[in-house]
Amino acid sequence: MISIVVADDQELVRDGLAAILESEDDFTVIGTAADGAEAIRLVRRLEPDVVLMDIRMPDVDGIEATRHLVSAGVATRIVVLTTFAADEHVLAALRAGASGFLLKDAPRASILAAVRSVAAGDVTLEDSVLKRLVAEHLNRPTMVPAQGLQRLTSREKEVLHLVALGRTNAEIASALFVSETTIKTHVGRTLAKLGARDRVQLVVIAHRSGLA
Repeated sequence: MISIVVADDQELVRDGLAAILESEDDFTVIGTAADGAEAIRLVRRLEPDVVLMDIRMPDVDGIEATRHLVSAGVATRIVVLTTFAADEHVLAALRAGASGFLLKDAPRASILAAVRSVAAGDVTLEDSVLKRLVAEHLNRPTMVPAQGLQRLTSREKEVLHLVALGRTNAEIASALFVSETTIKTHVGRTLAKLGARDRVQLVVIAHRSGLA
């Protein structure tokens, strides 16, 4: 069962998302929040698997809430909600440690798939956002260095390449003719060897090192 908190200052959006998620047998919405401060309190108290975090909220916005939770070391995966894919705040939220983003008007199937993907350890990003994120980090000299790259096995490098292309664990497993569990193991080891926080950082490291 995937536990979820929904944070959005618009009651209609918040309740609508909660209803969609609750309709699934493998989802349970354990709390909702109307602003970032409330989201922080709920996540720290309830420790959900995933939080859907609106970017634009009064007082404490979704970016600051994301930054606070990630710096606190919570295990909850954060997906930011936005109205426009081109919103500059999306990149700021991803830099703060979010695991991906969802458009508020995304189809029901896309929302459900994204939550399951993030809960499983993947990142959910639209191609255009992924490209912008990588391009920005490639031009930043302060980006986390690809230390430990030489310690990767040939298979781990192959998996890293596919991660950098935005492939999910299931898609990588299918491409390499192995189980999804095996891919999860490879990704976990790659994260540890490179000292990366999440798959977003893996994507950037792969591009910086020429593996993508």
